[in-house]
Amino acid sequence: MATPTADHLPDDKDALKAALIEARAKLSGAEALIAHLQLVIAKMKREMFGPRSERSQRILDQLELQLEELAAAAAEDEAKAETAGIPVRSFTRSKGTRRDFPDHLPRRRIVHPAPTCCPCCGGTKLSKIGEDVTKTLDAVPRQLFVTEHVREKFSCRSCEKITQPPAPFHVIARGFAGPSLLAMILVDKYANHQPLNRQSEQYAREGVELSVSTMADHVGACAATLLPLHELIKAHVLAAERIHGDDTTVPVLAKVKTRTGRLWTYVRDDRPFGGAAPPAAVFFYSSDRGGVHPEQHLAGYSGILQADAYAGFNALYRPERKPGPITEAPCWAHARRKLFELADIASKARNKTSAVISPIAFVAVQKFDAVFAAERAINGLPPNERLAVRRKDVAPLVDDLIEWMKRERAKLSRHNEVAKAMDYMLKRIDAFTRVLKDARICLSNNAAERALRGIALGRKAWLFAGSDRGGERAAIMFTLIQTAKLNDVDPQAWLADVLARIADHKANDLAALLPWSWRLARIDRAA
Repeated sequence: MATPTADHLPDDKDALKAALIEARAKLSGAEALIAHLQLVIAKMKREMFGPRSERSQRILDQLELQLEELAAAAAEDEAKAETAGIPVRSFTRSKGTRRDFPDHLPRRRIVHPAPTCCPCCGGTKLSKIGEDVTKTLDAVPRQLFVTEHVREKFSCRSCEKITQPPAPFHVIARGFAGPSLLAMILVDKYANHQPLNRQSEQYAREGVELSVSTMADHVGACAATLLPLHELIKAHVLAAERIHGDDTTVPVLAKVKTRTGRLWTYVRDDRPFGGAAPPAAVFFYSSDRGGVHPEQHLAGYSGILQADAYAGFNALYRPERKPGPITEAPCWAHARRKLFELADIASKARNKTSAVISPIAFVAVQKFDAVFAAERAINGLPPNERLAVRRKDVAPLVDDLIEWMKRERAKLSRHNEVAKAMDYMLKRIDAFTRVLKDARICLSNNAAERALRGIALGRKAWLFAGSDRGGERAAIMFTLIQTAKLNDVDPQAWLADVLARIADHKANDLAALLPWSWRLARIDRAA
């Protein structure tokens, strides 16, 4: 029914009321659509120009207007105190303590020449009564050296047979690179984000010619040698009761232009609920983001998966899945992030007039932060203690958040961005509240996001992977390096030792070379 114009208004009172209601409804829908489009523009500007940090302090900064009176009053009182000359109690600055350098660093002692006579009386009978030592931390450029393996030959005068020790093992057949150099190349490429062409230029400046193709051969050979350790780490991760899962994009070189591949990670970290198993992360590569890939990765897994709401994971949660359904544990940080963007747009978008902070989203973020603050107190506690605290302190905050979201959501139109952000959680409310029933579940999926952070940084340095096989090699190396970092092991020192020993190591005892076992062995040897 078309809205009547001013020249053709109906005379009937009921018809006039109906026309007015229809006009108001259309106006309300148009205003909601306009607000939606303005918000989309503001979000795009934020993504282009705004920083990516999501610290709660940025939300708190927006309370400045509310604190204006308090700040003005404090400044006024301070000015009055200065004018009146009120004495302020003095204090003595505590002497700064200087942290000593690690004991494992070599020391170079420089003793400055002592005086030969007393500067006061000229006497020569000086007796040492002590010394003062000033320490500084210095460095020398890295040293490349050649290791010569000498195998002496001996001839037996009785039988005229020649005896010689066997040739030492080389990580790369007929290769000239030692394990320490190989470990340095691998860590620089995958942990320090230095592509091989930059490494080649750096070695050339140091007087050593290492071509990109040669180092690429080294990387491929090392990945094949270290593959058994990747498989052991994978088995360790998938034996966990709960894992974190996530993925990120990887540009892959193609004939015409780069295409987008994916690196997936699954992280085992039992430390939040007091688990004794060592943490580890396993990575996989795929040419796309199809749901078939996580199904293949987790084919034999049936525990808890903490992840975002990616639809490709849905098949894992089905009750009829074999060997059993995976328990879904959504990420509260993802739910908060959608509301955070709406609460933070005005402070970071360049066009301040078109970006409006949503007061509902602002309050929602504050309620989310209250839940996270209560959760921090139980990090690392055993499951039974975590569950008791959650039922006492966290559950009331969660119930209040959900009830408030339901009430506010009922007032919003379907075009409202805040409504969409709330629906992300309200449509999965049973999965989100599972954290209150199972103490092994964490609020966030930050463990997986931290594991992927190095890849995001590396994308800006190495720009793309050379091929799908290059992505698979990267998954192997990221698995080893990230697992070493999670266990507080220096990846370069560990890889250098493993590459030097793995060929002569017993195949049924490769678990002794895993980062956590390697670390304990070194501690025992040092003790």
